[in-house]
Amino acid sequence: MRIHPGVEAGGDADALWLARHGWQVTAVDIAQTALQRAAAATADITGRVDWTRADLTITPPPAGAFDLVSAHYFPLPHQPDHAALRGLLDAVAPGGTLLFASHDIADLSPSRGHGSDPSDYYQPGDIAGLLDHNWTVLINETRPRTAPAPAGTHHTHDTVLRARRLR
Repeated sequence: MRIHPGVEAGGDADALWLARHGWQVTAVDIAQTALQRAAAATADITGRVDWTRADLTITPPPAGAFDLVSAHYFPLPHQPDHAALRGLLDAVAPGGTLLFASHDIADLSPSRGHGSDPSDYYQPGDIAGLLDHNWTVLINETRPRTAPAPAGTHHTHDTVLRARRLR
């Protein structure tokens, strides 16, 4: 089972891809409209995606429930107690994987960040630094994009964290 927060901005494509490749997916978004739009494209994978409306900064997913927690370009704001981030980390089952990808903030400026500073949000390296002895970091790096940047953006690199929960 996999949880994918953030259906808007193309996240539904990730959920649909995984479901079409045999995964049972829980796709989460705060916007009901985004969930309805994504669910409309699921005729071929009926029963493989659970489209769930939730605010993961307030209500964490169930602890230990997912073999894969995947968050791609998910704007998770820094919190002093890291509560929302800890909720995502806790959702990974023992032996499961956390996959967190973001635009490299070197490619961004505050003016291109929709009026906010990109460093106000968790980046993969921030998360890697918060993982304890219960995790093994497999990948924590910046990579050139292999696909063209979305229209109107200047993203040439992504940062990627892949970590496995040991227990």
